[in-house]
Amino acid sequence: MSESDWDTVTVLRKKAPKASALKTETAVNQARRQGIPVETTQKFNAGTNKQHGPAKNTAKLDRETDELRHKTVAPSVAKLIMQGRQAKGLSQKDLATQICEKPQIVNDYEAGRGIPNNLILGKIERVIGMKLRGKDIGTPLAPPGKK
Repeated sequence: MSESDWDTVTVLRKKAPKASALKTETAVNQARRQGIPVETTQKFNAGTNKQHGPAKNTAKLDRETDELRHKTVAPSVAKLIMQGRQAKGLSQKDLATQICEKPQIVNDYEAGRGIPNNLILGKIERVIGMKLRGKDIGTPLAPPGKK
């Protein structure tokens, strides 16, 4: 036997924690207990499935005075949406499912509270078959392919 076997020392260490393990709630709480400075930030709209969320500056606009207000759907357009939906025999929920939006959005648009979004107005136009934007509002929408 050689004496060198007894002289060598093997040190086994745990692997350094991965970045994802450092972000867990338990790891953050443990770091706080040890007195290590911890900075946590949450991403804007993180973990949500919102397609047409409000813009980042919406909160800033809300804090402003009454002089700066969000533009809402015109009462005439709101009335046209309601009449067109009822002419097709649709409920607000049916219209919302056809345009892939929440029923609350259709309700807001019909009550004149909704903030105009051209994507949503375009979808509603296609379903009810009536123009809601531009200069000839209220006229029947031309079938696709014909102009």
